[in-house]
Amino acid sequence: MSLDAPRTEPRTEPRPERLTADDARLRLDHARTTRLIQLRALDESGQADDQPMAAQQAAIERVLKEIDEAFARVEDGTYGACLGCGKPVPGERLEILPYTLYCVACQRRAAM
Repeated sequence: MSLDAPRTEPRTEPRPERLTADDARLRLDHARTTRLIQLRALDESGQADDQPMAAQQAAIERVLKEIDEAFARVEDGTYGACLGCGKPVPGERLEILPYTLYCVACQRRAAM
């Protein structure tokens, strides 16, 4: 199925508006594991001195820090609240980007 094709089959289970703490931990753990694998692959490539590779490594390390901060928010009960407006970040956004700090509107404002 093409990514542009509309979804034809109905969703069998409704998505929860907010992720549970356990769901958040699982998604964050998966994101962390993926980034660690990426770092290991960069290290094994032997091109760490290459400027594009160094930039990619720095970006991955920045995301790992954001993931650790998201784990802390899960533990202190603030996970899923937008740091810009304080409203809940939509569950769909947290599914895709579990370490996000902002809802879409506040992310756009932060990027400007």
